[in-house]
Amino acid sequence: MTDTAPTTPAGPFSGLKVIDLTRVLAGPYCTMVLADLGAEVVKVEMPGRGDDARHIGPFIDGKSAYFMSLNRGKQSIALNLKDEADRKTFETLLETADVLVENYRAGTLDKLGYSWETLHAKYPKLILASASGFGQTGPYKEKPAYDMVVQAMGGIMSLTGHEGNPPTRVGSSIGDITAGLFTAIGIGSALYHRAMTQEALRIDVSMLDSQLAILENGVARYVATGQIPGPLGSRHPSIAPFQAFEVADGHIVIAAGNDILFARMAKAIGCIQLIDDDRFASNELRCENGIVLAEIMERVLKSQPSTHWLDILDAAGVPNGPINNVEQALNDPQILARNMVISTDDPDIGTLKMAGNPIKISGFADPSKRPAAPALDGDRADILKKL
Repeated sequence: MTDTAPTTPAGPFSGLKVIDLTRVLAGPYCTMVLADLGAEVVKVEMPGRGDDARHIGPFIDGKSAYFMSLNRGKQSIALNLKDEADRKTFETLLETADVLVENYRAGTLDKLGYSWETLHAKYPKLILASASGFGQTGPYKEKPAYDMVVQAMGGIMSLTGHEGNPPTRVGSSIGDITAGLFTAIGIGSALYHRAMTQEALRIDVSMLDSQLAILENGVARYVATGQIPGPLGSRHPSIAPFQAFEVADGHIVIAAGNDILFARMAKAIGCIQLIDDDRFASNELRCENGIVLAEIMERVLKSQPSTHWLDILDAAGVPNGPINNVEQALNDPQILARNMVISTDDPDIGTLKMAGNPIKISGFADPSKRPAAPALDGDRADILKKL
């Protein structure tokens, strides 16, 4: 157990107190963003078990690296909200809190006696942010959800993968993560509204809603054409060439997003004939003939390794990049220069590396070392002392 609360880094949310009733991913991701930006986050967990993420691998010496990567810089207190004494402690926490974040299924908080109406009457300055699978309204509101469920229902799995192949999950849990990010945006908006009007608000974010919100081109294509989009592998549906191409030692990405970049690309890779080819005279035509275009380009690209082509395309000012695996991404010089690989010092396992904070704000430091994730109930003494 920690003897004192972790040192919260200075940030634009310094002085903000957040009570975190969340677990697993969507809610914890939201409150991690708030903590990275300076908020004091008190994580309220179930006694004995804690956040379910504590039991999700991978594990390092018996501790969940998954949990630690989502809960750095927070404090933990174990409270059973069905126990009268623990409820009193929880309510005392709420008296000085700015925001309560929860990601229970819709209606669960109400059953515990903490509906928005009850909370707002008792704590008029408290903002309540709820991130759930399907939101607080609608026919699915009480339906349980995980990331995989909303990826499937929200349409993004129908756009992912290669044509003719089985449905493919996006490689990151974007169902949870987008909901967490939208919830953080909602909290920032509600805090601004409260500062202007003294009125606290209730925020309702749905994982399913969030998936639909990020479909962008898929929605636009369906609305414009009436045709249902499907998976295209790495190809972009509306821009060409804009995909992964095979080279001598693997694949690279080339994204020539307009006519000027297309001409530069054609000259750079030694396919100048493409510029005067009527099949590729406009972006619309290049999309229509995208498969043929890729075949012509790859006949040339396969002759040299990726480093050769990446250097040539960089010199020509054509957007391009290697297809990194996780190890390569973590060691990319641009990633490292942006302080996107940070570390925490866990009292049990030592130094642990994790993804950093992508929000860089002038006037505030972006520490390369962040406070570790808390032990279950590890900050009880310090939290109660403050109360």
